[in-house]
Amino acid sequence: MSEHDTTQAVTITALAVESVLRFARGLRDQEPDWVTFYREVFGIGGAIDRMFSTRAELDAFERTGEYRQLQRMLAELRAVKQSITSSESTEELEPTRVVTVRLPKSLHLVLANEAHERRTSMNKLCIAKLLQAIAAELVPTDVGAINASRLASERNRKLAEKTDAENS
Repeated sequence: MSEHDTTQAVTITALAVESVLRFARGLRDQEPDWVTFYREVFGIGGAIDRMFSTRAELDAFERTGEYRQLQRMLAELRAVKQSITSSESTEELEPTRVVTVRLPKSLHLVLANEAHERRTSMNKLCIAKLLQAIAAELVPTDVGAINASRLASERNRKLAEKTDAENS
């Protein structure tokens, strides 16, 4: 391990992995819209979040074949349900949010070209890309942003717990 390598060997149990996969398969069999599937499996307070509590455990899970199966399930639901589900009914279940991203013109052109080639919108393409797991070492960090991120993460977790308590 180099002096800059901070990765640690993390073991996740086959039981935990199988539990998440079993939950996701059961949910998929109920034919939910993709947003519901994402929220219940990948979202804060979802099956993955409940089973893998540390970033290291989550990173290890994201490298498994089972995680790739979950990604395929989500992609299939996005493809099937987009033509069936109106944006109004999805909006009623979970409001959408707008994120403005500053990016170089060259990256914008690449995304626009890829969206055109795939016969989809840039919005759908970007959502598909955002849903993909990314290796931790490929994400640059800002020292100031780390503390803000922790606070936001804690706030989101508390909000999810409050929502769960209200729905119980």
